[in-house]
Amino acid sequence: MEQKIIYLDNNATTPMAQEVVDAISEANMLFGNASSMHGFGREAAFAIEQSREKIAALIECNPDEVVFTSGASEANNTVFNIFRDAIDLGSKKNRIVTTVIEHPSITETVKFLRKRGYRIDEVPVDKTGRVELETLATYLDEDVALVSVMTGNNEIGTIQPIEEITKMAHAVGAFMHTDATQAIGKIPVLMKTWGVDYMSLSGHKFYGPKGIGVLAVKKKVPFEAFFHGGHQEGGKRAGTYNTPAIVGIGVAAELALQDLETERARLWHLREMLRKGIEERIPNVVVNGNQEHCLPGTLDISFPSAEGESILLYLDMEGIMVSTGSACASGSLEPSYVLLAAGVDIELAHGSIRFSFGRYNTEDEVLHVLEKLPPIIKRLRGMSTR
Repeated sequence: MEQKIIYLDNNATTPMAQEVVDAISEANMLFGNASSMHGFGREAAFAIEQSREKIAALIECNPDEVVFTSGASEANNTVFNIFRDAIDLGSKKNRIVTTVIEHPSITETVKFLRKRGYRIDEVPVDKTGRVELETLATYLDEDVALVSVMTGNNEIGTIQPIEEITKMAHAVGAFMHTDATQAIGKIPVLMKTWGVDYMSLSGHKFYGPKGIGVLAVKKKVPFEAFFHGGHQEGGKRAGTYNTPAIVGIGVAAELALQDLETERARLWHLREMLRKGIEERIPNVVVNGNQEHCLPGTLDISFPSAEGESILLYLDMEGIMVSTGSACASGSLEPSYVLLAAGVDIELAHGSIRFSFGRYNTEDEVLHVLEKLPPIIKRLRGMSTR
């Protein structure tokens, strides 16, 4: 009998929607350079502007605030580079505040900048991975230039109170950035309502193509281009337009917006079905993250006395694909820095598995996981020396 294949690693990346694949295929014929003034160039430029409008509708901003990038990592680095340049030019606002659980594209940037003498503070989180506003307030003063806090965590799914944090940042004259990559298509992501100045996202997290993302930039906030060259994106990001990918992310945004409410409820149902099923069938498990403020498709669970890497490999042999933490750190035997930052015991962090649901997962797949997972945990615990 053919093995059933179940993909539960959608926080790492999602498959492209068929509508996106079809749109990219058609857009491959738009070979004209969108910066050219002739007919072929105008045709490509029109397709790009249509995508810009679809992105703007999804994240509640103006189309001319959307800057296309290669992904959220570039967008995040661009924002930090803006304020590094301002500090280099002598700004009295010379401190950046972020959190200990950001994506590696920010945590590694923080390490890079600190080595060069920049002042960057990382705010701790509570045991559920959520920033406590009272704690954040102690880090904010008139010398803060930028506050950067992710909307939803890629490992444990914890959602941060971005609107409240933005108000706190603005109260001390700081600008606000949020990496909304994991939240897009799962919860409403509202740039204007939240008041944020900069927002990052990647297409491949919501059924669009890889290698394309967005940095949304509110009008009249500081900006310096990260890539220099041509006049593309109003001078905000040089480089010939990747027209097919831009068309693809636009279609993905359109689909995400039209399905947002139904998809959010469906993902939460599948997540809760798996959580309850695991707790009923497997003794001594710990659910990580904030269970009230959580991305609907993310479930991170620790299995004491069972190594996460071993669980992953056994599940993979059963055709079930999951993660032991952030996919950006895959291949490392180090425990998740996100879980450790939330105060999770190192043994529990080593035994954690992230199940992340997406548009194409079903109840039958959850039932299959609940059939295969308990004997795997029982076997591994029987082999454990702890």
